[in-house]
Order: sequence, then C-alpha cells, then structure tokens
Amino acid sequence: MLFWRCPVRETDRYRLDKRRVRAAFDRAAGTYDEAAPLQHEVCDRLLERLEWVKLEPARVLDAGAGTGRGTRGLRRRYPRAQRLGLDLSPAMLREARRRDGWWRRTRWVCGDLEDLPFADGAMGLVFSNLALQWCNDLDRTLADVRRVLAPGGLFMFTTFGPDTLRELRTAWQTADPDHVHVNAFVDMHDIGDALVRAGFADPVMDMEMIVLTYPDLARLMADLRAIGATNANRGRGRGLATRARFEALASAYEVFRRPDGALPATYEVVYGHAWAPEAPAPGRPRGRVIPVHPVP
Repeated sequence: MLFWRCPVRETDRYRLDKRRVRAAFDRAAGTYDEAAPLQHEVCDRLLERLEWVKLEPARVLDAGAGTGRGTRGLRRRYPRAQRLGLDLSPAMLREARRRDGWWRRTRWVCGDLEDLPFADGAMGLVFSNLALQWCNDLDRTLADVRRVLAPGGLFMFTTFGPDTLRELRTAWQTADPDHVHVNAFVDMHDIGDALVRAGFADPVMDMEMIVLTYPDLARLMADLRAIGATNANRGRGRGLATRARFEALASAYEVFRRPDGALPATYEVVYGHAWAPEAPAPGRPRGRVIPVHPVP
C-alpha cells in the first residue's frame, strides 16, 4: 500500500509549537537575565518612550512579562495603577514574582498573548517587549489586544523584524537547507497594516539595528538557549544536532567574521505604538473559551 504525505506549506513550516516555546522558557527562567542584555536594553528604551505619552492608566498589562523587568518599570512609572504581568511560562512568572517582592500587589497570570484572559476594555495600557514574535497569528493577537484596551488606551510594543539573526539564518541555509532553524519575523510595515486592520488608531512604527558580537558560534548558541530562544518551528529537524552539522554551521558562519575577529549577530528591533479609538472594540466571538492558569 502506498501512502502519500501532503507537503507542508511554507507558512506552516514556521508555525510555532507553543508547548515547545513554553518548555524552552521554563528551562531558561533561571538563566534568562544574565544572558539577555539586548532584551533588557530594548525594554528600557521602550519604557523611556512612555515619558513622551500623556497617560494615567488605571490598569496596566505587561504582555509577555518574562522575569518582570518591564512590569517593575511600569510599577515605578505608574505607582497608582493596578499591574498585571502575563507570560506563557509559569517558571518565568515565578522568577518575576520573586524579583518583584511578595509584598507587591502585582497580579501574575499565566496565559497566551494570542488568547488574552481579560475582559473587554479592561486595560488602560498594554505594554509588550519582544513577545509578538512568539505569536503565530498576528491579526488575531492584535485584535485581542485591541479588545482588552479601554477607549483611549495605548498599546506600546517592540518585536523583531526580518533581518534579525540574518547571519545565523544564512549559515543554516548552507549547512542544513531542508529544515527551519530560525523563526520568521514580520516586516515593520506589515505590522503597521495589521494594527489598522485590528481597529487601532494612529499607529507609529520605527526600527533600529543592533549588532551583538561573539568570539565564536558556540557562545552565540549558548546565549540563545539561555534566554529560551530555541527552535520551536514546525519545519525543524526532528533528530539531535550532530557534531558534523554544527561544524558545517560554524564553517558557514565564518564568512561573517569581522576584521576585529568577532562574529556578529544582527537584531532588527521594531518599535510601535497605537491607540484604541474612543469607540469600544468588537467583543470576543461567542463560544470562544479562554483558559486561565494561575501561577503556582
């Protein structure tokens, strides 16, 4: 008997397995902060942008809170607001709660940015640092953010653009062209269009390139594992990485070595913000059930 396997569409190859994403961030909770200077710097720059915004929200949400750096920044900026930190990883939230202090009144919620477990119009500000790239459906995600924002509320976020890890992507295409090894990232202009489709008003987008340098590929890969940025794409290879494959990857990456001897890793950081119009957002379709997982 012959069996025919339907080929995986290119877009499906980059679909993220959320269980693997969650497990990777759970493993990385204890090592994340030490290996995440870029993520911390981008978070601080995003918080600084709130200085130029006239906003006094009653309730703020850090969507994709990780170990809570953004949430703590929001606490300092809006001390009277009720604060919520949401993340897919319970281990990350436990670390965030530990760093925040047990006496703080931050509410930590384990959930998915694509399925926000909050009431319509509940938030005056949704702040999200480098989390949108872990969502499979950008339109659905932005529509849900729009839903939970109160009229006049603000969505302030960062994410990664298509040139992120371009050196690693190119090297993997040489070393193992049959599988996906680096996430797909959405172009800044496409994100702006998606904000409009979701019903946001006055979207503003900009970007910057940040290049980190490493002495060798092993250090880069170790840092990616330490922050939980492992391969969770559907089109990934199923076997363990062999020494020969890693050596082929390292050899392909060498073409990017700089005159000073360092290996670069490029990140395209996209910044954006948009407002919820005064008109209320459409509610969530009936019959859609969103699980809420308390943090143990």
